[in-house]
Amino acid sequence: MTFLDVAGVFGAGIVAGTVNTIVGSGSLLTFPVLLGVGLSPLAANVTNTVGLVPGSVSGAIGYRQELGGQRRRVWRLVVSSLLGALVGAVLLLALPSHSFERVVPFLVLLASLLVLVQPQLARAVSRRNALRGHHPERLDPLMDVGNFLTAVYGGYFGAAQGVILIALLGVFIDDHLQRLNAVKNVLAAVVNGVAAVIFAVVAPVHWWFALAEALGAVIGGQLGATVGRRIPPRLLRGIIVVVGVVVAAKLLSG
Repeated sequence: MTFLDVAGVFGAGIVAGTVNTIVGSGSLLTFPVLLGVGLSPLAANVTNTVGLVPGSVSGAIGYRQELGGQRRRVWRLVVSSLLGALVGAVLLLALPSHSFERVVPFLVLLASLLVLVQPQLARAVSRRNALRGHHPERLDPLMDVGNFLTAVYGGYFGAAQGVILIALLGVFIDDHLQRLNAVKNVLAAVVNGVAAVIFAVVAPVHWWFALAEALGAVIGGQLGATVGRRIPPRLLRGIIVVVGVVVAAKLLSG
């Protein structure tokens, strides 16, 4: 470990924290950097998760204004996020590291497609709920299931977890995209936080790199909140789709 290694991880943390808050795929920036400074894939994965937690919290705090009036919604989804993250973290430590590699790119592509057609899908879900007499303020049970599975994935690896979350939130919750992005940041912070606690106890976390990444991610989280809330919904949706497709292509080629 050299000063340049730590500085590189710190810089990657700033960029990743910014991207995570706006879109949600920053781990794909920091994970290769951690591999590049000599960590094993498992050590890089768990160090990456621990290092990005403060940035996730920073981004959620930065979006606190958009969280107004969403307390009941957030608390309900936090429960399934906690359970899913716990399962995902245990799976990472118990299963071969390549278990999800084949399905992840297609999962990210599907999420990108859902974000692209989210307005149409949201209207269809809204009509279905109206026919069933489902109150618009109540969460669809499918959202709970989808959030749990996303949290399992997030606890395991989490590349573009935010893209998947914003796709689900946009389809099943009729609200402004920026408000949904605020919820996404809270749920991502919960998932990363639960996994980080487990990894800190039983996994090979490289603490100096985790600290450098965390400091950068906190700065990036505030930058992302400042920039992200100024982006119009259509442009934000376009950015999420582009990032998702790029991430999937990178995973397929890697």
